Amino acid sequence: MADIVNLNDRRKRKAREQKDIDASAKRLMFGRTKGEKQRDAKEKDTNVRKLDGARRERDDDKP
Repeated sequence: MADIVNLNDRRKRKAREQKDIDASAKRLMFGRTKGEKQRDAKEKDTNVRKLDGARRERDDDKP
């Protein structure tokens, strides 16, 4: 005799597996770790401060 298979369970399992595959693909495309985000924010802040410190004031800007 053949094994009885619940098709609803198979359908749900297949959907979960596909969802996991899609999620892993999106993590590769868009995901960044918390450390990478913090590093980039720190570099951006450093660059902004460096540019602001090198800004020259013109005579036109003074009130």
